[in-house]
Amino acid sequence: MTASALPGEVRVSTDPIAVAAEAARWISARAESAERFRIAAVGGTTPHFAYEALASSTYRLGIDWSRWHVFFGDERAVPPGHPDSNYRLVHDTLLAKVPIPAAQVHRMRADASDLDAAAADYSRLLGDEGGSPPRLDVVLLGLGSNGHTASLFPGTPALEVTDAWATRGLADYQPADRITLTFPAINAAAHVAFLVTGAGKAQALHGVIEGTVPAARVSPADGEVIWFLDSAAARSLG
Repeated sequence: MTASALPGEVRVSTDPIAVAAEAARWISARAESAERFRIAAVGGTTPHFAYEALASSTYRLGIDWSRWHVFFGDERAVPPGHPDSNYRLVHDTLLAKVPIPAAQVHRMRADASDLDAAAADYSRLLGDEGGSPPRLDVVLLGLGSNGHTASLFPGTPALEVTDAWATRGLADYQPADRITLTFPAINAAAHVAFLVTGAGKAQALHGVIEGTVPAARVSPADGEVIWFLDSAAARSLG
């Protein structure tokens, strides 16, 4: 079994920094071709590097940031300034450094007292901004060692939600409470990009190929999946 067995296009780079650089180039190209660029951001170390690359002089001055509309793939139930907040990561590495209009940044309000209501609000927002189903240009995703993606964890009710674009998620580690995009929202996207690094993701990648983990359910109805892997993750597949 090799990386080519993954569903979709596979690009292998030497290390996480190189993966992030390749992903940044790809995101920039997608943004350039879109009149109104809707992207769902994700947390994590490798995306962190990709956001920093996009905010660097290599890309910052050449991108029309006024066309960007930033959504989120998931969020933990913490305040937006908390170290565990995906919003904070994206803000500190990208949003604070580029001129995306504040009204075009749509954070998940997972710090609300009623998480179910906040998820329903985000689901409505996605429909209002992106259509029904919401047509995001790019959804960025990671891959957990247990095969989860966004906050779609094995054995949780969020996996089976088909009547909303966002829902309440439950992680198997703290902070457990989340808001997450649902599979119908992810699979309505034009492009879905997984950023996966490290040999520790071997079991999860095998699970995707075998169809046994949540991330295997990512299959855009009218779009494409691309996998950005580092050499360690690719080698782990054999």
